Formats: sequence, structure tokens, C-alpha cells
Amino acid sequence: MNKVQQFLALPNDSKVKTIGVALVLCLVCSIAVSTAAVALKPVQEANKLLDKKRNILEIAGLEQPGKSVEEVFKQVQAKVVDLQTGEYVEGINPDTFDARAASVDPKQNVVLTKEQDIASIKRRAKYATVYLVKDAHGKLQKLILPVHGYGLWSTLYGFLALQADANTVVGLGFYEQAETPGLGGEVDNPTWKAKWPGKQVFDANGKVAIRVMKGAAPDGDPKALHEVDALSGATLTSRGVDNLIHFWLGENGFGPYLQKVRNGGGV
Repeated sequence: MNKVQQFLALPNDSKVKTIGVALVLCLVCSIAVSTAAVALKPVQEANKLLDKKRNILEIAGLEQPGKSVEEVFKQVQAKVVDLQTGEYVEGINPDTFDARAASVDPKQNVVLTKEQDIASIKRRAKYATVYLVKDAHGKLQKLILPVHGYGLWSTLYGFLALQADANTVVGLGFYEQAETPGLGGEVDNPTWKAKWPGKQVFDANGKVAIRVMKGAAPDGDPKALHEVDALSGATLTSRGVDNLIHFWLGENGFGPYLQKVRNGGGV
């Protein structure tokens, strides 16, 4: 009688047999889960990319009922930008470049000083992917920028869409956040997101002027062009959104790139 037969011959209430069966079940289950994870990874990555494209189209107001995300996204051109120079980077595939992973890689990131880090992200990738929407003649129509920064409880990840002037807001939205539901979580509320389109992010001198603040100026007041009313009861989340917008539009974010766009280049 071999060892397997000896094991099977043990009484069902034997501690050795119970532990042995449990170990075998754990091994089989772990193999099954690992195999499934590996097999499903390509599908998960494809769904992740599709969700990103869907968010970009929604925030930029490009969704078209009756058409698939992939079909509509053909009008969007992705490019990788060097944030320090504002120039496009050749040799990096914008479809596969992962700025979030690059931000934790010492070879691909920039560690921010306390004074620079108004978005509380500690470090940022050297490069970022921007999304350009052009008409049939190649003229820039819209520009979509990835943005992120810390709110009250979480880092908010989203996109800011601008008109071709690199100044007028088309839309702002966050696809990942864990703020307090009903308070900071209202960054996803369509009513609040509707306050952003038409706002001007820079003043006449090219300085970041847009603000998220309580008691924003009413429509008709010249100040209203640069002010968005803060989320009710969510002071720290509102401040976080204000800080991240200022960071990514400033000199340590997309500032150099946006300057080139406003000067007629970078497209």
C-alpha cells in the first residue's frame, strides 16, 4: 500500500487526514485563482483602457449616442509630453505609457518640494499623456489633460478638458476617488460638474486664476469667469480640487506645454 492509499485509508475524523485534505483544497484553489488571474489579465487591461477612453469622451463632451467608444475615440490623438519642457516625447507609446507607475519609479519621476507640492502628490512622472481632438483639417478643437491630487480621504484622478485656446474649460471629471459620499463624493455630481464649462483658467497675464471657493461670484460678475462654487459641506475636498487644478495648470504641471499651445505651437 503506497502513501496515498495509506492516507485515504485513514478515518475521516483523523486530524492528519483533515489537515491534508484542507491543504490539497487550498493548493487546488490557489492554482485555479492564479490561472484565472493570468488568463483574464488581457481582458482586464482592455476593459481598463476602454473605461479611460469613455471617461475622456464624457468629460470632453464627445460622446455620440449609437456609436461605440472605440469608434468615437478615433478622433482623439494621444501624445506624450515632457512636463519640464512642454515638448512632445518621441519613442514612448502613449497607449501603453503609465504615468501612475512612472511616478513611483526614481528613474522616471520628479520628487516635489513642499512648496511645489500643493496637490499633495509628493512626486510626479516626468512625462504625461495628453489627448488632442482635431477637426478634419487638423485644426485643434479640444485638449484633454490628466490631473490628480489629494482631497480629504483619497487621491482624486480625473481629466480636465479645455477648448483649443488652452484656457476655456470644457469639462472636469474624476473617474477614481474615495471621498465622503454626499459630501466630497459630490465631485461626481452632474450638477457640480456643470459649473465648470466656460470657466477661464488663466487671467490676462497668463497666471492661473481659476478658483474653487465658497460664495463664488454670480453669473454676470467678471470674477465669475474664474470662480467655481465649492462643494457644500466639503471644504477640504473642494480645496483639494482647487489645489490639484492649480498644480497641473502651473509651472510644475502642464504650464510649459499650455504656454506653447496658447502661442500656437504644441499641437
